[in-house]
Amino acid sequence: MAGKWIAGIKMKRGSLTAAAKRAGMATMAFARAKRHAKGTLGRRARLALTLQRLPRPSHAARVSGARKAARTRARRRA
Repeated sequence: MAGKWIAGIKMKRGSLTAAAKRAGMATMAFARAKRHAKGTLGRRARLALTLQRLPRPSHAARVSGARKAARTRARRRA
């Protein structure tokens, strides 16, 4: 699989967290325990483990990105 496959994922946000809470476990501990499960639960667990490994932008990058977006919106209004 190549390309931007993560962008095209159809997921129910919070469903793995809800399942972990019902089991009385932390979300990532639950994901590690269920990563070999069949079906949707295993798929959600494997996705959570994959997304955990992705780099996140730093706080400074998010703030500067928000400032840049605000400036762009202000220019478009003017």
